[in-house]
Amino acid sequence: MEITTHSLWTLVHGMGFGTLYLLAGSGALTLIYLRSSADRPAYALSGDDRFLGVYFATMATLAWFAVLSGTYIIYPWYRAATPVGATSLAAFPRALLLSHPSTRQWHLIGMEWKEHVAWIVPIAITMAAYLAIKYAGDIRNHPKEPLIVRRESRCVSAGYRPARELVRSTR
Repeated sequence: MEITTHSLWTLVHGMGFGTLYLLAGSGALTLIYLRSSADRPAYALSGDDRFLGVYFATMATLAWFAVLSGTYIIYPWYRAATPVGATSLAAFPRALLLSHPSTRQWHLIGMEWKEHVAWIVPIAITMAAYLAIKYAGDIRNHPKEPLIVRRESRCVSAGYRPARELVRSTR
């Protein structure tokens, strides 16, 4: 058995960055639940605000590594053009998926859709990390107050709208 460069990068992208991010996501849900629970344990009171910021920043780093490695390392190999007269499509995953009607949906869901949606995750978790770090001492005073998130998300979306219009005008 041989691990090629493509296989190694695919493992690092999916089983490394992606899996660690998903595991960290379950830990983040647990942390948020413990923070909002009325009967939260006493040990959760000391220094957990700062830890939450570091935890989200680590999640943001993992998400950016997963998306960037997927976009700039894995995806170009996936999109590689099939040479004329190729008899085996094993080295060309996109062409292989599109060659059978039963696997075309895997291409649409697995790659085309994910190509665009995947960028939302690191942007959103970076915003969460920013909020957790910026309001570390104040989060405890507003455990269920979404006002901070709404205000900061408006700032992010205000920057997104001009960028979206710029992309549309260049097409």
